[in-house]
Amino acid sequence: MTHSILVTGASSGIGRAVAELFLGRGWTVGLLARRAEKLVEIAAGQRRAVVLPADVTDPAAVDAAFDHFCTEAGRIDVLFNNAGIFTPPGTIDEIALEDWFAAVNVNLNGMFLCARAGFARMRHQNPRGGRIINNGSIAAHVPRPNSVPYAATKAAITGLTKSLSLDGRAYDIACGQIDIGNARTPMVADLAQRQAEAQPDAPPMDTFDVADAARSVLHMAELPLEANVQFMTVMATKMPYIGRG
Repeated sequence: MTHSILVTGASSGIGRAVAELFLGRGWTVGLLARRAEKLVEIAAGQRRAVVLPADVTDPAAVDAAFDHFCTEAGRIDVLFNNAGIFTPPGTIDEIALEDWFAAVNVNLNGMFLCARAGFARMRHQNPRGGRIINNGSIAAHVPRPNSVPYAATKAAITGLTKSLSLDGRAYDIACGQIDIGNARTPMVADLAQRQAEAQPDAPPMDTFDVADAARSVLHMAELPLEANVQFMTVMATKMPYIGRG
């Protein structure tokens, strides 16, 4: 039986690594992100890839994308709820309000909308059920300096995960969360550059291969619905908890 997963933020970073790994394992993979050209690039030569250009902050676009994926795949077994952004750093009084609202809109509202869409379809499909894996962050527990929007929105995802875990039980929907610390992605590379500029004498940021983060998501996704990884932390081995997330 072929399994299906919809990946948000699939055009780069962790989302792309997860999408490519699952395609390589024979899954049907929904590729959801705003940049259609990047999704087409990932899907090239992959007959089980479903390109879903959409903005996760647009409720109608999210619903349409999930409907299209379920039509193509027949059902949705797993949602990797991954799309997120890191806005420019600053103390709370320095953060532009538009950056705060953008972080809340993508990191919280977008993840809510996608979880909502996935939950509804898992609840009513036959056989019912599925799994939602939220991409949280170590930053929810140990934030970086000057990162109020990211830390606050990622902390909110932990509450979303816990609530979905309870609400999904009656419908055979499992929900877990992966907190990833410094996988080598374009976003982390940008953060490392900012850190180097702000603290030129500090040691380089410790990172690890994004493929290892993707394998961790695969482990969570492959479990039977009677088992669930509620929370998993995957981080660079030498990454300190103090001052980094």
